[in-house]
Amino acid sequence: MLSANGMSAYPILYSFRRCPYAMRARLALIVSDRICELREVVLRDKPRDMLAASAKGTVPVLVDLGGQVLDESIDIMLWALNQHDPEGWLRPDLGDLQTMLDLIAQFDQEFKYHLDRYKYAERYPGANPQTHRAAGAVYLARLNAQLSETQHLFGDRLSLADMAIAPFVRQFAHSDQTWFSQQPWLQLQTWLDRLIGSEIYSQAMQKYPKWESNQAGVRFPAVPEPGSQSSP
Repeated sequence: MLSANGMSAYPILYSFRRCPYAMRARLALIVSDRICELREVVLRDKPRDMLAASAKGTVPVLVDLGGQVLDESIDIMLWALNQHDPEGWLRPDLGDLQTMLDLIAQFDQEFKYHLDRYKYAERYPGANPQTHRAAGAVYLARLNAQLSETQHLFGDRLSLADMAIAPFVRQFAHSDQTWFSQQPWLQLQTWLDRLIGSEIYSQAMQKYPKWESNQAGVRFPAVPEPGSQSSP
């Protein structure tokens, strides 16, 4: 039973549906079956409760039952998967966890820099979106090469790296889908389409109403409807 006044039976997750950082946190919570109270926020109207938990003011923020605050998306993914990792996202067929974390960090720190200035050039005075698109394309070409022999980034099974990086590739692709589809990245495009079309991605992208202070959040992952199939 979810509380209406901040006392929850579950960990609390502050999230925003379209934020790629929040997306990957939700994906990990789904696959690990870590139930939480999801509080959907609007970033231009951040709730005081979230800011009290994390002064960063960014999503996702997870507050566990012991009061521990996690406000980095990768930390939330690891928190969930270290408790329950039924599909072996932390145990890839190729490489190891550290190798995946290194690739994720490269995308978080370097690729994201160019993604922001490509997609939101008006927010960065002097940014040339075409220049940053070309710089970001270098990273995507490397992913395409990495996918040339396996279905996913570290083998033929999904891993932490796939689910942590895909939301940002999706954001880059959606900036100009015509241009993206014309690039010689068949493996990358197939990989992205497969992930976006998956049941777990659909579940992670479910819409929720804005959470208001002193109201209950929603159970996440949602209880499957009778007769529905579980995520693959």
